[in-house]
Amino acid sequence: MPEIIFTGPAGRLEGRFQSSSQRGAPIAIILHPHPQFGGTMNNQIVYNLYYTFAERGFSVLRFNFRGVGRSQGVFDHGQGELSDAAAALDWAQAFNPDARACWIAGVSFGAWIGMQLLMRRPEVEGFISIAPPANRFDFSFLAPCPSSGLFVHGDQDRVAPLKEVTGLIEKLKTQKGISIEHAVIPGANHFFENCIDALIEEVAIYLDRRLGNPPKLPTPTRVESTDR
Repeated sequence: MPEIIFTGPAGRLEGRFQSSSQRGAPIAIILHPHPQFGGTMNNQIVYNLYYTFAERGFSVLRFNFRGVGRSQGVFDHGQGELSDAAAALDWAQAFNPDARACWIAGVSFGAWIGMQLLMRRPEVEGFISIAPPANRFDFSFLAPCPSSGLFVHGDQDRVAPLKEVTGLIEKLKTQKGISIEHAVIPGANHFFENCIDALIEEVAIYLDRRLGNPPKLPTPTRVESTDR
């Protein structure tokens, strides 16, 4: 799994990229939690999402927002991070010009950034939004939401309580032309401690259903460490 460096609006951005062996494979961009609270591309959820998409034939990119790891720049309260995500998608599309589709997956702060990117890029046809902090960030821009996707929350999330996001999800479900699903993981907190396997299983089931049960592809051995 190659390490990559690509150019972002504030300088160099550090990432990991797994290219699919299939011509025209879809792209997935994975966005990590809040940089000021320890979020990096090696977050356990981000790491597992990365492989979940790769095993289904996607070319997958995860990266550090500005100011994290070897990525240049400083935290920009979301505006700059959205520009970073757009640059990541641009890079992935330039590397995979024949890609037939694109998905966005984000965790917490990354879910907020991912949904904003979704609104700006019509080629994004699916999303995975994990523990979106609807109580801390404004999600009213999802009016309407242009793509179908999955929200996942823990029922013990005290950082972004389930009740705070339920109203948003129920509103989105009323829209015509898209399908919004919501999975709740019993016993899971905001960080899905001891519940990551259950979380990834929900995502895998959803992806397989949306993608028509694609054959699982071999991926490199997971030898990297992840953030605990």
